[in-house]
Amino acid sequence: MATKKLGFGFMRLPLKDQNDPASIDLDAVKQMVDAFLERGFTYFDTAYMYHGGQSERAIREALVKRHDRDSFTLATKLPSMFLKNEGDQERIFEEQLEKCGVEYFDYYLLHNLNTSYYEAVKRFDSFAFVQKKKEEGKIRHMGFSFHDTPELLDEILTAHPETEFVQLQINYMDWESQSIQSRRCWEVARKHGKPVVVMEPVKGGMLAALPEKAEQLLKEHQPERSLPSWAIRFAAGLEGVMMVLSGMSGMEQLLDNTGYMQNFEPLSGNEQALLQQVVQSINETIAIPCTACEYCVKGCPKNIAIPKYFSMYNMDNREKLRTGDPNRWTINELYYANMAKTFGKASDCIGCRKCEQSCPQHIEITKWLRKVADVFETQPA
Repeated sequence: MATKKLGFGFMRLPLKDQNDPASIDLDAVKQMVDAFLERGFTYFDTAYMYHGGQSERAIREALVKRHDRDSFTLATKLPSMFLKNEGDQERIFEEQLEKCGVEYFDYYLLHNLNTSYYEAVKRFDSFAFVQKKKEEGKIRHMGFSFHDTPELLDEILTAHPETEFVQLQINYMDWESQSIQSRRCWEVARKHGKPVVVMEPVKGGMLAALPEKAEQLLKEHQPERSLPSWAIRFAAGLEGVMMVLSGMSGMEQLLDNTGYMQNFEPLSGNEQALLQQVVQSINETIAIPCTACEYCVKGCPKNIAIPKYFSMYNMDNREKLRTGDPNRWTINELYYANMAKTFGKASDCIGCRKCEQSCPQHIEITKWLRKVADVFETQPA
C-alpha cells in the first residue's frame, strides 16, 4: 500500500502555557499521535530547535516509547545555525538520538540551508558528516530543508548529488511569490530528480484563517471542506511531492487533515483557478507574510516577541481595511500592551538584524517592527 502523503510536524504542538513554547501538553500529543497512526499515517517530523528544544523529547515520550519502531518513520534535522566549533555535529547528533530515544533516523536533514548557513555547512563538511552517519546505519535517507533562491538550490544540488530529497516551503500563496519562489524551487528539485517534502503548506496557519472575501470564494465552491484542506491538497498534488507536513496543534486539526488525506484527491483545474482568485484576495489584506516559525526569536538580544507582534499587526491592519477606518481601535492594541509586559516592545529593537539573517521568509523585520511600534505604542493625544 502506498504511503499516505500527510506528515505530522512537531513544530506547533498544543501547549499548557501559550507564552512558553517548551510547555508541550504531552497528554494531548499522545492522543494525537495515536489517532494519526490509527488512520494509517506514519511520517513524523521534528527538529533540534523546535519548541524551545523540547520537540524531540516529546517525540520520544508520545511516539517512540509507546509504538513499535517499525510502525513509523522519523525525520529530524542537524541545526546548521548552531554549528560554531569542530565537534558540534557529533555532539548534537548523539544528543538527538538520545532525546528521540532511537538508534537511527529514517530521514535526516541539514536544517534551513540559505546563503549564510550553507557557508557553515561547507566549513564543517556537513554533507560528508551525514553521509558517514548513513554508512554507519544511523540514518536511512539524507536531505536538507531549504529557504533561499532557486539559484542557490541548484548550486547545492549540483554540488551534492548524494542528496536524496529536499524539503521546500510550498503553498499556493508562495507559489509565484518573488521572495519565497516556491514554484521555481520546486522546478529545480524536479530538474535534479529529487523527491520533495513540503513544509508550511498552510503558511503557518495563515491559509487556515482567510479574509472574508477569500473564504467565501472557497466555501461557495465546497462548503463542507475546511480551508486548510485546499492548501494541503494543492501541495500534495504536485508532481514529485512525497510528503506534506502539517504542524498540527490540536485533535480537531488532525482529524480534519487525516480525513481528507486518507483517500487523497488532487485539485481539479477549476479549483486551481479558484485558488488564484483567493491569492489575489488575500494579497489585498495581508501586510507582513510571517509564518510564526519563530526562527527570528532565537538570539534576539531584546527578547522581542516578533511573530506574535506581526500577527497582531496583520489582524489590526485587516480590521482597519475591512472597516475603512485607519484610526479604528482594535482589541489587538490591548493584546499588544499585555504581551509587552512580558517581552521586549517592538520599539526596543536595536537593529542588529540577527532576526533577518534567520528569517526563512526574507522579511525586513526591523522595518516592520518600527511600523508595529508606530501602531501599538503611539499614545493618542
